[in-house]
Amino acid sequence: MTAAHQGRDGPPEPRRTRAALTLTEVSVPGRLHPLSLEVEAGKLVGLVGPNGSGKSTLLSVAAGLLPSAAPGRVRWGADELPTIPVIERGRRTAWAPQEAHFEFGFSVRSVVAQGRYAHGDDEAGVAEALAAMDLGGLAARPVNRLSGGERQRVLLARALATDAPLQLWDEPLAALDVRHGLQTLALADRLKRAGRTIVLSLHDLRLAHCLDLVVVLHEGRLRAVGAPEAVLTPELLHEVFGVRASFRPGLTLELS
Repeated sequence: MTAAHQGRDGPPEPRRTRAALTLTEVSVPGRLHPLSLEVEAGKLVGLVGPNGSGKSTLLSVAAGLLPSAAPGRVRWGADELPTIPVIERGRRTAWAPQEAHFEFGFSVRSVVAQGRYAHGDDEAGVAEALAAMDLGGLAARPVNRLSGGERQRVLLARALATDAPLQLWDEPLAALDVRHGLQTLALADRLKRAGRTIVLSLHDLRLAHCLDLVVVLHEGRLRAVGAPEAVLTPELLHEVFGVRASFRPGLTLELS
């Protein structure tokens, strides 16, 4: 049914959508040229592109942290972002930045528990988020005494604790060792199988086979969107990244 359908006993029913995130002509002057993108619910989507191509900017716009120039529009599900109350945004979407700057020595657990602020600080799922990111043994440690990879896992655990259906992660794997990187990808896969939508940026194209959809950005422009095997061709990789690509047997790592 569409928004034009009139029910027998009430007003028109709202339009139903399977899109978790819809960006329409969003742009940021000097950083991101106008582009449109729709992300289906329950998908794992990767943003790829050279440094400065607009990946972080696009994620920030999608998260509502950076405004788009007119006439750009952001929609979460069926709702336009400006119509969603701020506290409700914290329940519907989680943001994990690529850099963790902690000026104060809050404990790891207290930072992860910040993910429950929009839920009334009920701390539901905090212990599970700590365990999922292998932080149980560090729960009492001050966050400003952690390594870069450990701090990144704290940010991911905080996002996980929100239980938000839309997860936006900016370069979540960059600071992680190989095991925690694989665990994070496995976690993202479990989340999508549970109906969550994960949009993340990454640089290691060898991991693209884990994705449902690849979004390629180049010089602030949307260059390609599609399944990894259809998009990441040798021709496109040469054009966008300036590298020659070949497929050959090599080292493959999996969780034991």
